[in-house]
Amino acid sequence: MQPDFSIDPEHRNSLWAQTASAFNPSPILEDEIKADVVVVGAGFTGLRAALHLAESGSNVVVVDALDVGLGASGRNGGQVNPMLPFNTPAQINKLVGPKFFESLTEASLNSADSLFDLIRTHNIDCKPRQNGWLRVDHCSKARKVSQKNAQIWNQLGADMQPVDGDEVKRLSGSNVYQSGVVVPKGGSVQPLSLARGLAKAALAAGARIYSRSPVSGLKRNGTKWEVTTAAGKITTDWVILATNGYSDSLFPKLERSILPLVPIQIATAPLHESQIGEILPEGNTISDTRRIIMYARKEQDNRMVFGGHGHLDKKNAPAGFDWLINDAQRIFPQLKNVDWCYRWGGRIAVTEDRLPHFHEPKPGLIAGLGYNGRGVAMSHVMGKALAQRVLGANPDSLPFPTTSIKAVSFRSIQLMGESTAIKIMRFMDKLESS
Repeated sequence: MQPDFSIDPEHRNSLWAQTASAFNPSPILEDEIKADVVVVGAGFTGLRAALHLAESGSNVVVVDALDVGLGASGRNGGQVNPMLPFNTPAQINKLVGPKFFESLTEASLNSADSLFDLIRTHNIDCKPRQNGWLRVDHCSKARKVSQKNAQIWNQLGADMQPVDGDEVKRLSGSNVYQSGVVVPKGGSVQPLSLARGLAKAALAAGARIYSRSPVSGLKRNGTKWEVTTAAGKITTDWVILATNGYSDSLFPKLERSILPLVPIQIATAPLHESQIGEILPEGNTISDTRRIIMYARKEQDNRMVFGGHGHLDKKNAPAGFDWLINDAQRIFPQLKNVDWCYRWGGRIAVTEDRLPHFHEPKPGLIAGLGYNGRGVAMSHVMGKALAQRVLGANPDSLPFPTTSIKAVSFRSIQLMGESTAIKIMRFMDKLESS
């Protein structure tokens, strides 16, 4: 995995980088070593797998092109939202079949509770808050779909609570929305602190983590795998690819199986109560139902964090912040003229069927990726599942079906047309919201 230094690897403009818990940089791999398992990628997926493996007694090594949490795990909005996005329960059932529908649905609906339990177990300092997720409807059509789906999800144990009128305005602090649902299990974390806390827990359990060690070679040699970097080599029984939106030519089929989209965020300095007091008074996180969604949260020190979908500019850096600022002011007029002093972004992995993918393309080689905007919670479900498979679990016992790696249809065309597609979807969202 080659480092992508063009996307602000030091998070210089990120609120999370400025406020994260302390963490000493990991060493560079400069030796030839042996391991039971090598995990490529020190984000949520890889670190959760490493933690479970190390606690089970495995000799596990994590390598990353940058350092802990410097991919999407430390750059996202930090919302812990249970429930899979995009697909309805009926669509998920059709895509994965009845058996895996049951296990995948249960895992997704419990994903937030499981993560907050993990944080408590390891006493991870990441400012966890489980105050609920408010998902608001951007138009009357979205309201009908949302309420119908809420009824179906509630039959499966989601406990989604419809709200409308004055109550949704009170909970959101905005007059833009007329209805929505509250998901009580939802919440938020400081995502970079969470990644660093997972790394500390994995290290304490016996895992080894190496940073600034991009993997340049992956070769099967008899019954073993050889993982090579610029200055080192690891001989191992198993390799876990946990590269998600940063998957590249190390395993090209994996790269072609996802679309690497670019979420971006902006954040303020602490604001006066008169500016921010009415916004999200119950401490909910919030997102909406548009094609190009917004998501936001109010920090305990009265900072506002607001996110949405961006793109990469000609210099391969996150862009789209002006639109994001205008959208934040439209939804929350109280924020007009505030100083959005933090701006950052990263890459997430979107799959063609909008479901997470679990792959085992070769003996001793497995991969998990594609959370489609639900990565904070679902990456931990995937990481544990990957570890369980290494430890001998039957694939049929895992929450995800094992699938072949398939390239996204017309991937190159979709990537080239991404900016145009975003503009079209924003226009359609605007028409529906009028």
